[in-house]
Amino acid sequence: MNLPSYRDRRRATAPPRFPGRAGNARRLSAAAAVAAMLLVGCDTGTPKASPHSSGPGVSLAPSATPSHSRSTFAPALTSAATACTNSSKLAGWSNRRLAMLTIAVPVSETSVSDATSEVSAGAGGVLLFGSKAPSDLGSRLTTLKSHVPGHLGLLVMTDEEGGGIQRMANLVGSLPWPAYMGAHWTPAQIQQNVTKVATKMAAAQVNMDLAPVVDVDGRNVAPSHTNPDGWRSFSGNTSVVSKAGVAYMNGLRAGGVIPVVKHFPGLGGSTYNSDFGPARTLPWSTLQKVGIPPFTAAIKAGAPAIMVSNNIVPGLGTNPASLSPTAISSELRGKMGFKGLVVTDSLSAKAISAAGFSVPAAAVQALRSGADMVLFDLGSNVSSQTSSIATAITNAVTGGHLSRSRLIDAAGHVLAVRHVNLCS
Repeated sequence: MNLPSYRDRRRATAPPRFPGRAGNARRLSAAAAVAAMLLVGCDTGTPKASPHSSGPGVSLAPSATPSHSRSTFAPALTSAATACTNSSKLAGWSNRRLAMLTIAVPVSETSVSDATSEVSAGAGGVLLFGSKAPSDLGSRLTTLKSHVPGHLGLLVMTDEEGGGIQRMANLVGSLPWPAYMGAHWTPAQIQQNVTKVATKMAAAQVNMDLAPVVDVDGRNVAPSHTNPDGWRSFSGNTSVVSKAGVAYMNGLRAGGVIPVVKHFPGLGGSTYNSDFGPARTLPWSTLQKVGIPPFTAAIKAGAPAIMVSNNIVPGLGTNPASLSPTAISSELRGKMGFKGLVVTDSLSAKAISAAGFSVPAAAVQALRSGADMVLFDLGSNVSSQTSSIATAITNAVTGGHLSRSRLIDAAGHVLAVRHVNLCS
């Protein structure tokens, strides 16, 4: 979103033989114990989220397996227990349910109940729009989350960058433009102030912020149709942006909010604002030196999620980055080693339609390219648009245009960023 108007034996010995009647009783007792163990190992209960799934930075402990069992069945039990993964569980989901998990549904923060049907259908997240959040937003979102199938958690995201890009400052407090932070605050001050805001965001049940912006852009202007950055950037100095971006990211995490670093591979110096038309970044050769280091720093610092821009990157193909396998799979995932959640910028952007893609078609192409979650703008047809996107994704898998394994991988990243363990 660019402007305020838009958003992871040992072998047991054989049991001793027991002579006589007493031996029979012992054998029966041992058999009963083994049967009980097998039943425990085959739990088919409803998957649950980790008790810590509401915030980032929490690691899930692997399921404990008996390490001192004396039963000859121990190897098989251990194998069965360790075989369960989120991916193996997701493989049993329908294509439609998997597709829904990759969609973030836009909704007005003053009327979050409008997304109830989509959340009930399994949407992976909701994206809040607006400029003034209701005082009871937290309770409203708690009610909305109660509709999530299996109670697996929900990504509730917003654009809380600072300056003119703030959705709920009235509830969580205000931050200045990133340009001001980069010029006047130390990284420690940025982290401290952001943590204060993030703590209040988390208290209001908002667990993801589409920030920080780590584009390198030193233009001293407000963001506009022709310039997506300006004051949204911490600085025109790559080093300053790298440090400030990590500080902002850590501030959010410390407050219990998942940061989404954006807009890969960097919008600084772009020819236009992709929300309003086709736009190009600086050449890839230049971005590698100037724009990529802040993303590299964020990844090294443990960035859980990254947003990919809708700009064409000269040197990386002719499609917008959000629809480019070269940008996402080859560069971000491959060469840079990012293993977290990849989200698109709004697929409602005019740069997407100008490239010849409808929102549903763009969603399919984004997933094929390596993205995990798709975003689109709030409008009068959200329910219809959500259904169309899910249908397009499902049809693409059925028709062989999108591999089911890629869809499962994407859904897995959505669950992972919330620390959801389907095997618990």
